[in-house]
Amino acid sequence: MSRGLTFLLAALAALLLAGGCARRETAVANGNRDGVLHFSIGSEPTDLDPHVVTGIGEAKVIHALFEPLVSFDPATLKPVPALAERWDVSPDGLVYTFHLRATAVWTNGDPITAQDCVDSWRRMLTPSLAADYAYLFYIIRGAEDFNKGRTTDFATVGVAAPGPHTLVVTLAQPAPYFLQILLNSPWRPVHLRSIAAVGDAYRRGIPWTRPGRIVTSGPFMIKEWSPHQRIVADRSPTYWDRANVKVNTIIFYPTESVDVEERGFRAGQLHITWSLPLGKVAAYRREQSPSLRVDPYLDTYFFRLNTRRAPLDDVRLRRALSLAIDRQLIAEKVLQGGQRPAATLVPPEMPDYTQPVRPLHDLAAARRLLAEAGHPDGRGLPPLEILYNNSEIIRLVAEAIQEMWRRDLGLDVRLVNQEYKVVFANRRTGNYQILLSDWVGDYLDATTFLDLWRSDAGNNHTGWGSADYDALMNRAAATADLAARAALLQQAETLMLDAAPIAPIYFNTHVYLQQPSVKDWHPSPMDHIDYRHVRLEP
Repeated sequence: MSRGLTFLLAALAALLLAGGCARRETAVANGNRDGVLHFSIGSEPTDLDPHVVTGIGEAKVIHALFEPLVSFDPATLKPVPALAERWDVSPDGLVYTFHLRATAVWTNGDPITAQDCVDSWRRMLTPSLAADYAYLFYIIRGAEDFNKGRTTDFATVGVAAPGPHTLVVTLAQPAPYFLQILLNSPWRPVHLRSIAAVGDAYRRGIPWTRPGRIVTSGPFMIKEWSPHQRIVADRSPTYWDRANVKVNTIIFYPTESVDVEERGFRAGQLHITWSLPLGKVAAYRREQSPSLRVDPYLDTYFFRLNTRRAPLDDVRLRRALSLAIDRQLIAEKVLQGGQRPAATLVPPEMPDYTQPVRPLHDLAAARRLLAEAGHPDGRGLPPLEILYNNSEIIRLVAEAIQEMWRRDLGLDVRLVNQEYKVVFANRRTGNYQILLSDWVGDYLDATTFLDLWRSDAGNNHTGWGSADYDALMNRAAATADLAARAALLQQAETLMLDAAPIAPIYFNTHVYLQQPSVKDWHPSPMDHIDYRHVRLEP
């Protein structure tokens, strides 16, 4: 049992003991009065370095600590000012000029300057950092060449600071989603001087994100980080918009057990849970509970299949595994939270894009491909291993698919679960066979899912690459006509799905619990939160 679970269980026990003699005020009631938000974030963060992490739970904390250039209007999702008070875009859509707030400062009192943005993005693109998200920056002119070491002259990258509060960004080609992409963690400026004071700022693993060392720019600043227990962030006294921040403190709890979360919520220990046990969804719906939230979510669950290792280096086996998944059953019988079966990677809500038509389930074709690969009814095939991180929900998904493959294909499939940090490390090094994964879109464009599978994408981690796929993605990036661009992207997705380095499973929703006292909690479909708006009421 993780210490995060122990922490919540201890709180529950104390509450029950107190109830024997006198009713004790819950954390939620106390928080409503004092402006303290209690929030579960799933797994323990691997780090809080915006340029290194890739997890959603980690991003929940980072978004409270580091200010983006632009935020979003919760109602329309349109970009609104944040660190940049305004911006200009050239008529050809290539040059963005951001005008930063002169009143914005870091938590150590240093002014936040345009040069801080330049330095941060240089760090993100420096090869020695090996940032998984570096490829997102390739939309900037010259960024790919710098990241791949073709040049060491950062002056060739289209980022400049002609004045202390003026940032000029020149794109390689028009990208209508550019302002949206700036919300994501890798684009948020960091204070490079404080990182360099701890160690090499261009290497991973420098412990600069610990309380007492970390210098931040957002509405909250770290007060405490007790690993596997909690992260406490207080309202920052140096934040430029501090007068409009309504919550005084956020306490983030890393809790991998959805059952403990749900019990903690009912006992008044949490304002917001990370998720909800699948077996409890129907009951909350029957009761028409005001605490139940089922939010739209630009999130696809899928298997990564390690193409570098036999037997999964055989495309016929990979396709057989994918076709044998009964996606309808997973979505409707296992999950029951409004999730939909996914035969493709890009969700259907994506604007200016039409998904390729793919079968949701074709057992006859799966068996035929398995036989063509030399393993009729699974004969001669060694055991396969599904790796997943500690989560009851994805454990149920993995168990259901394990049984499908055993029953319908005759395969011996073993399940291995590990802590999120360990799974993430094994994913990066390719130390797995089949990995249960998901991807939350970073912006409203199909490329947020399809760029993952470029040969050089830092988040690919399957060993698969295709020059033809890369060429289609490059042609799409250079195509201004939306219909022609969508057709190229659809060809690319079809090519990738035929090669089957992944097996899509379902399009997710965000099912969780929220106390009625939490007001103005408006996550975007990409699950971004602007904590400035959140408030608590008794």
